[in-house]
Amino acid sequence: MSESPQDLAPESNPDREALPPHQRRERIQMLVEERGFVRVSELREAFRVSGVTARSDLDALEAAGSVQRVHGGAVPVPATGTGPRLDREPSFEEALAASVLPKQQIGVLAASLVSSGQSVILDVGTTTLAVARALLARTELTDVVVITNGLSIALELEPAIPRFTVIVTGGSLRPLQHSLVEPLAATVLGQVHADLAFIGCNGVDADRGVTNVNLPEAGVKTLMLAAATRAIIVADGSKLGRVHLGRIGALAAFDTLVTDADASPDRLAPLRDAGLTVLQPH
Repeated sequence: MSESPQDLAPESNPDREALPPHQRRERIQMLVEERGFVRVSELREAFRVSGVTARSDLDALEAAGSVQRVHGGAVPVPATGTGPRLDREPSFEEALAASVLPKQQIGVLAASLVSSGQSVILDVGTTTLAVARALLARTELTDVVVITNGLSIALELEPAIPRFTVIVTGGSLRPLQHSLVEPLAATVLGQVHADLAFIGCNGVDADRGVTNVNLPEAGVKTLMLAAATRAIIVADGSKLGRVHLGRIGALAAFDTLVTDADASPDRLAPLRDAGLTVLQPH
């Protein structure tokens, strides 16, 4: 079937009304800073340019040190040049690009705690996404029910169906983390009780407990904590000893911490002294 000229027109010359490159790139940089993550597809629509032009703009901004390219788009440049900036909540994509190996280690070790026939709550986040990927790789697992408020996690686990049953909580969508929060998240979490809950966070402290930078997500994490027999913190070593605004729960409410091999012994010692079981890869 042939395409009409009208069908071809939008793609035949998508840059026909584009801003001059320097103006467009200035605006793109502002969008990245404001939103924390901008997709190539969003830039195509916003600036009426082709995908090639949008990617070229992001590449030029990255070469100038103005943004950091990640899969599908770009995020702000970390303040230290080594990870997400600490003065704001990093986007999901920004966090995904940081501490890749530690998160993989945590994911494999955490997934090893799950047995066939169990029910599991998987909190939103890039560390719990690593847990989801490790669960998916365990092809011997069957009859596992996974409950999550993370859209990225649900999609990651889709190939495991029907070995796994994947339940997504209701709620309002937070684009920065692709997470579902209140209202309505409590409707599902109040009606289930899981064997295990893997909960991510931004801070683990012996005195002030487990905390998160974002209050709406901290509230859902607290609901998850209450809905599981065994609650497991999944956090890399950079989170240890930190305290943030949203309190998820006291350290005593958690059974285990799964962290990476390079987590500081000095930061782990007070957590162990407080009674928390700590698991690290060898």
